[in-house]
Amino acid sequence: MLDTLSPIPPLTHAAKLLSWYDRHHRELPWRVSPSAATAGKRADPYHIWLSEVMLQQTTVQAVKPYFAKFLDRWPSVRDLAAAPSDDVMAAWAGLGYYARARNLKKCAEAVAADHDGIFPDTEDGLRALPGIGDYTSAAVAAIAFNRPSAVMDGNVERVISRLYAIDAPLPGSKPVMKAKVRELTPTDRPGDFAQAMMDLGATICTPKRPACALCPFRDDCLALAEHHPERFPVKAAKKEKPVRVGAGFVAVTESGEIMLRRRAETGLLGGMTEVPTTAWTARTDGGTGIDHAPFAADWQACGTITHVFTHFELRLSVFRTRLPAGIKPSGWWVPVEKLDNEALPTVMKKVISQAIPTAFAKH
Repeated sequence: MLDTLSPIPPLTHAAKLLSWYDRHHRELPWRVSPSAATAGKRADPYHIWLSEVMLQQTTVQAVKPYFAKFLDRWPSVRDLAAAPSDDVMAAWAGLGYYARARNLKKCAEAVAADHDGIFPDTEDGLRALPGIGDYTSAAVAAIAFNRPSAVMDGNVERVISRLYAIDAPLPGSKPVMKAKVRELTPTDRPGDFAQAMMDLGATICTPKRPACALCPFRDDCLALAEHHPERFPVKAAKKEKPVRVGAGFVAVTESGEIMLRRRAETGLLGGMTEVPTTAWTARTDGGTGIDHAPFAADWQACGTITHVFTHFELRLSVFRTRLPAGIKPSGWWVPVEKLDNEALPTVMKKVISQAIPTAFAKH
């Protein structure tokens, strides 16, 4: 790390960043612009909470249509709390990381029942709600309630690690980074500061080829002074993802109905809809042959699909059977044209599409 650059006062950093943010902020549907915030308009806590939950491990572009859909169906946290869980899971389908959807519903119910539909305005109060951790509580407290909370997501980690050339690898260096964020966060406009740090990481201080010439911190950045901004943040060596295997079974009737079932409420993809599959998990393989089928039939092999989860890769052998008229084993059967209304995660849509390529074509 270079010692030739004299650290400047944290509040000067904040002033530089906020000046940049006032001119270059992103327009996002859940955000109040700096000019509106200055005029006294406050961000809606429900909008901020909803967007922050959706944005975990997910891009802004992917979240925008889901955010709009949720607000259209459930304009307030009370509306979301009163919604059937199946409807919420179905609306979330495709966004991934489905524990977020289950926690979203539980949190909405807690806010409606225990807080009269009003979100707590402190980090501690927010963190006490179901599914809200350190990051989300800090983000909502800062952005919705203007609390001077230290907000740190992946974008902020990258900015901070470069600004101070933090050599210690993630995740061990997170406490040091958060201390730096806390030091930089101003008591005036902390919500704008948090959003400015995120915008800087998303648009300027990017993982590859950062636009350092446009950065408000270019004169103070130790990583840039060392000519190696892309070296930061330093990350521990990645372990190779394990590969798990299993099988998926797509049964369809002559009238075009597909057999579905609901996964257990806990565990991976908990509470989501699926076609019958073998008992694979993140740690164990499932059976891969037709001897594991949900019922005896003329099952035909349709190839294999691959789906990558955060911690492992899943490969499912896909089998299909077409049942003759009048034959329908007891279970949950849904017309193919109504599959889009079901809470099917992406991996299950892949299985169905492998067996029935036209299943998700626009009807």
